[in-house]
Amino acid sequence: MFTTSMNTHEAYISLNMMEGMGPVTAASLEASLGSMEAVFTASKSDLMTVDGVGARSAERILSERERVDGAAEAAKAERMGVRILTPVDDQYPDLLREIHDPPLALYVRGNVDSLSAQGLAVVGTRRPTHYGRDCSEQLSRQLASARYSIISGLARGIDTAAHRGALKAQGVTVGVLGSALDQFYPAENIELAAEMCERGCVISEFPFGRSPDKTTFPMRNRIVAGLSRGVLVVEAGIKSGAMITVNQALDQGKAVFAVPGRIDQPSTRGTHYLIKNGAQLVDDVDDIFSEFDSLIPDRPRGEMVSLPTPCLTEDEDRVISSLALGEQSVDEVARETGLSVSQVGATLIRLEMKRLIRMLPGRIVEKVEG
Repeated sequence: MFTTSMNTHEAYISLNMMEGMGPVTAASLEASLGSMEAVFTASKSDLMTVDGVGARSAERILSERERVDGAAEAAKAERMGVRILTPVDDQYPDLLREIHDPPLALYVRGNVDSLSAQGLAVVGTRRPTHYGRDCSEQLSRQLASARYSIISGLARGIDTAAHRGALKAQGVTVGVLGSALDQFYPAENIELAAEMCERGCVISEFPFGRSPDKTTFPMRNRIVAGLSRGVLVVEAGIKSGAMITVNQALDQGKAVFAVPGRIDQPSTRGTHYLIKNGAQLVDDVDDIFSEFDSLIPDRPRGEMVSLPTPCLTEDEDRVISSLALGEQSVDEVARETGLSVSQVGATLIRLEMKRLIRMLPGRIVEKVEG
C-alpha cells in the first residue's frame, strides 16, 4: 500500500512482497522509472514502457501495490527481533550486490555483522552416509576455527552437520532458509537455528508467511553461493539441490571443492562428477586453505584434523586388523583373516581407494598410518 512517506527501504520491502516480482524485473522498473518508489505511483501506461512489462504484468503490479505494505512488514519484523536489509542499507552484504539477481530484501535473525565475514558454503545431500556427515562436521569445524564463516541451508543431513561443526569450534555460521523466518523448515532444526543466532544468523529473502515449495529452494541456493567465497560439496547426487548451488557458484565465478567418497554410493556421484570436471579434490582441509590463504593470511595453523575414517565393512575391518603389526603379503592377509584370496583382493581395492592401505611391490600390503 503506497503512502506519501514511503522511503526507498520500504519500497524494496514492498516490491519483495509482490507476487511475481523478482530482482531483475525490479531493477528494470527502477532503471526506467527513476526510483523504486516510483513503481508505486506509476500509471499502467508508465509501467508498460518498461522492458518486459506488458499489459498483464502492469495490471498485476497495480493490484499488488494496493495489497503490500512495506512499513507494516518492517514494523512486524522489529516486533519479532528481525532486521530487514535492502540494497540501500550499509549492512547489506557486498558479495550479494555483485550477483545477477541480488535479493530485494533479506530478513535477518541474529548477528547482522556475521554476513560480512569471509565465508565458505558447505552443501550436500539430505541423506548422507556416516562418513559424509563426519566429513561435513569436521571440515566445517576446522574452517570455523580458522575464522571462516560456514554458510549452508539448514537442511537435514550435510547442511546440519556443517552448522554443528562450526558451532563446535565456537565459530560463525549462517543459515539460509528456503522459507520465511516465521515458516521455519525443517522444524527439527529450530533449536539449532537459535544456537546459531548467538554468533551468526539465520536469513531468508521471503516475506513473512511464505511457506517452502519447489521454487523457494533454488532461489535460496543462489544466496548460499552468493554469500560465499567458494562452495564445498560433501556427498551429493547428480540431480540435487547441492548441484544447483554449484551451478550458481560457477555462474558467480566462485571456487568449487568436492570431497571424494565411495564409488558404490549414489550420494557421491555428484561429487565425483565435479572432481572429474575440474573441482578441487579435498581430502584435507589444507586443500581449501591453499586456495584461500590470501583471504585470511593470519589463520591459525595449530589443529589439523584429517578426514574421518570411512565406515568399514566387516571384511575391511578384518583386513585392517590383520595389518596392525606391520606389512603383510596378500596370502598372509588371507590366512590371518580367513578370507579367500579373491575376497582379500576386492577388499584391498576398496581400502586403497579409502586411503587406508597402500600396495607395495611383490603383492605386499601396508597400512597407512595417521
